[in-house]
Amino acid sequence: MSDAFMGKSLKSTHDGLKWAKAGPDVIPAWIADMDLPTAPAVIEVLRRRAEGDLGYPVWLESPQPGPLAEAFAERMTTRYGWDADPSLVRAYSDINQALQVLLHVCTSPGDGVALHTPAYHPFLGTLTEMDRPLRPIPLQPDGDSWRFDPPDLAGCRVLLLVNPQNPTGRVFTRDELTELADHVERHDLLVIADEIHADLAYAPHEHIPFATILPERTVTLTSATKAFNLGGIRCSVAHIGSPEVRKALDAQPSFVYGSAHVFGVDATVAAWRHGDAWLDETRALLDRNRRTIAERLPEGVGYRLPQATYLAWLDYGRPGAAERLEREARVMLSDGAGFGPGGENFARLNFATTEPVLTEILNRLSRAH
Repeated sequence: MSDAFMGKSLKSTHDGLKWAKAGPDVIPAWIADMDLPTAPAVIEVLRRRAEGDLGYPVWLESPQPGPLAEAFAERMTTRYGWDADPSLVRAYSDINQALQVLLHVCTSPGDGVALHTPAYHPFLGTLTEMDRPLRPIPLQPDGDSWRFDPPDLAGCRVLLLVNPQNPTGRVFTRDELTELADHVERHDLLVIADEIHADLAYAPHEHIPFATILPERTVTLTSATKAFNLGGIRCSVAHIGSPEVRKALDAQPSFVYGSAHVFGVDATVAAWRHGDAWLDETRALLDRNRRTIAERLPEGVGYRLPQATYLAWLDYGRPGAAERLEREARVMLSDGAGFGPGGENFARLNFATTEPVLTEILNRLSRAH
């Protein structure tokens, strides 16, 4: 595939950060945005909103947008068997904001936060910025998957649980989650569960909301932005299962953390209620793509088929792979060193793209290997 074709097919229609940051002859496969069309149900509702009422929404004076909370609760019940209470939902611009708000009101500088590593790099940045020391729970290669040893959570205040896990794509089992729950109760921890990739689990792996195991210790964070490619919509939800956390949040000024907007709420509700046909087709494409990577990667590059997400965690056996591949292969990956302990020899590849583009990415990686 020529660079001219690349420009016509994708770069000319994608003006967001993913493509804008890449050089003119570089294929971006780094930040977690898809190169795929938006779900028709989302486009339809946004068009209808833009052509209709842009005044104050009916839910403006509520602590959470009613339609958003109800759509979240419906989705949790139908997809995951979790009877989530919509009255416990709060809206935020994104998962990162929600995490920072929760750490701000529920913890103090110096409080330890346990997190599986390697880890989503903005979370690591938040812990550093807010002086919440990281307690790594290292993920170790285990055959074609990943495992972790029982964690030492003494001295921690929070377990920050990313499930499905980013960047490895691991979907934690019920046994693993139950074991974690035992440690959480033993050490009297709050669990902040980032479950944004739940809708991107591949069969036979099944996502289990942590709130179904420890409901009153868990704050669940999620959004439609990853599964439905809506990163610019800026809308996420937090289900506040912990009474203590609800009390702490309710004591804050009403507007200090902002509020959701009608476009974000409309898009999210449309995705969750009417976007599953699109999601099924997209997940089928992603499933083929993750398997194509396994078949086409150059020999010597380690790769374990992700159980969820559209992110391939590639082991190049030495640091600096992402920088070298951008220079030599003209493919932009995420540098594994940014994902903290255990990521130094890796690069993360976003495979949420069309099959021709993925083919070109793999061709370039092979030539540069």
